Amino acid sequence: MPLTPAILEMGMGIDLHGGDYTKAAQRAVWNAVHQSSLMFLGLLGPDTSREMIVEVTLGIPKPEEVDEEAVLSMLPHGKGVLNAVVGGLEVEPREGSGDRTIMANAAIVVKVDVP
Repeated sequence: MPLTPAILEMGMGIDLHGGDYTKAAQRAVWNAVHQSSLMFLGLLGPDTSREMIVEVTLGIPKPEEVDEEAVLSMLPHGKGVLNAVVGGLEVEPREGSGDRTIMANAAIVVKVDVP
């Protein structure tokens, strides 16, 4: 049976001074997943939270710099899939300093088996 999209959450993450794309991405995912409580999942069966698919679309300036495994480790439940695309924001507030701020955006879609 095809899985049904049931939940959409968004988050933003920032690495202020390290220029770390993975850290900004992790914080965006953490922000998204900690804005909701999926209390109804137990009504769909005891294995739902373990079997659900969690699709993470990540907007970040340099997707190739993101550690996929580290980002997906932020998901507390389900089977994660990451699609990193060009987006987010990178700024150097003090020009010439090399101190870059990275902003990432995450959109998370949870898909479940609805009987």
